[in-house]
Amino acid sequence: MAKKKWSNTTAEPSAQDKPATLKDLLSPDIVAGLKAQADAMKAEEQARKDAARAEAEAARKAEEKRLENDFGHLLEKSKLDWRKHK
Repeated sequence: MAKKKWSNTTAEPSAQDKPATLKDLLSPDIVAGLKAQADAMKAEEQARKDAARAEAEAARKAEEKRLENDFGHLLEKSKLDWRKHK
């Protein structure tokens, strides 16, 4: 006895049979307002990150400048190979 081959003839759901999404249920002006709010929040987050990065960079430069004037730090950092500067 040979096995029967079953054909896959399942009906694909049409566009009308798909369940409604939240985007479909909301009015377009509300969706546009939510998108604008999301864009504003992203821009605000980016500005906050940029400000934090600039503040960290300023703090690093200030520390570097302070250490430049510290003789003990410069002495520890420098190489004591006097033959190089003959």
